[in-house]
Amino acid sequence: MPNARPPLLSTTWTDDLTGRRGYLVVDRLVRGVCSGGLRMRAGCALDEVAGLARGMTRKEALHYDPDPASGTSPARYVPLGGAKGGIDCDPRDPEAYGVLVRYLRAMRPYIERFWTTGEDLGLTQDLVDRAAAEAGLVSSIQAVYPLLDDERAARRRLADAFAVEVTGIGLDELVGGCGVAEAALAALDRAGVPYEGTRVAVQGFGTMGGATARFLARAGLRVVAVADVKGTIANPDGLDVEALLAARDSFGTVERTALRPEDTELPGSAWLEADAEVLVPAAVSYAIDAANQRAVTARWVVEAANMPVLPEAEELLAARGVTVLPDVVVNSGTNAWWWWTLFGDIGPDADEAFAHVRGSMRALIDRVLARAEADAVPPRAAAHAIAEERSALIAERFGQYQAPPTIP
Repeated sequence: MPNARPPLLSTTWTDDLTGRRGYLVVDRLVRGVCSGGLRMRAGCALDEVAGLARGMTRKEALHYDPDPASGTSPARYVPLGGAKGGIDCDPRDPEAYGVLVRYLRAMRPYIERFWTTGEDLGLTQDLVDRAAAEAGLVSSIQAVYPLLDDERAARRRLADAFAVEVTGIGLDELVGGCGVAEAALAALDRAGVPYEGTRVAVQGFGTMGGATARFLARAGLRVVAVADVKGTIANPDGLDVEALLAARDSFGTVERTALRPEDTELPGSAWLEADAEVLVPAAVSYAIDAANQRAVTARWVVEAANMPVLPEAEELLAARGVTVLPDVVVNSGTNAWWWWTLFGDIGPDADEAFAHVRGSMRALIDRVLARAEADAVPPRAAAHAIAEERSALIAERFGQYQAPPTIP
């Protein structure tokens, strides 16, 4: 998938009440449908959304096994095309919800026909669902319903899965972090590094960052730094991740009264230079650039966020022996879990979901790292090569269009 390839559709929307802008980019369709979340953040731009849409095409393709006999591919779910939505607005702004509803109302024809969307940076699924209903939509993923064998059973299964909680946190908030953690653990295993005592720093403590910290801590790693919008919380002996999770708000900001005396508060950028082997950027895009990458002392950067490491920074990190595990693999677990559940490859059960995510993520990371070693290329290049090969097979076997992506 060369960078020169244009997306299938790119559109910009302007809110008539506030002047704020929103974007939709459809990179590719499979069977007439594409998948990609909707993010809301101040400064969100069309180029960013286009890059994320292309990343979604790759994420979807990576979860397709062209040889079902291998036993690693779901039996019912066929990966979709990639897309992404974005709104240039701070989700904490008092006007944000109204902007979201009007954006979804404007995008309603696309969502009804071929774009399935959901939570992303700045938005929770509950908020997306509420706004979608107010905008007159049946569901934010209704475009995929015609591909289901039994729509009623599938929708019930997904609703039941979203109702599952694990120690007070929804399953939907945990599966992505489970995948990120498994990616990190797979890299440690390949390098022969024990979990116990391995230190981790996490930027962002929302859905993805919080869940990642939980799973890594439970695996025996020591979470020594966590960053949110207020700054970095650090403790070289390890933070109490469960206490911090219990003290965060819906935006992933930790109430500082929950800190222990031995925990320290540092500037927001301190997570980057934490004395840790594993660095997990799990917040905004473009967090690590050519300048600040010099502060990174970790051996692995595990991209839980979308596009957190700029290309020039990745080259400089690689030259220093730092391995970047790419977002298109690492944070693909949530998207895949949605479809595995909806299509019926797994049921609405936490243990089954975690086992499926772990197995798929470990197989992907092992495949990508083995390909990177064999081709003497960075893991991202290896992942993109695998995705390109699988995208071609998907297009050949299933076709791009089930119905034309035009609005009547």
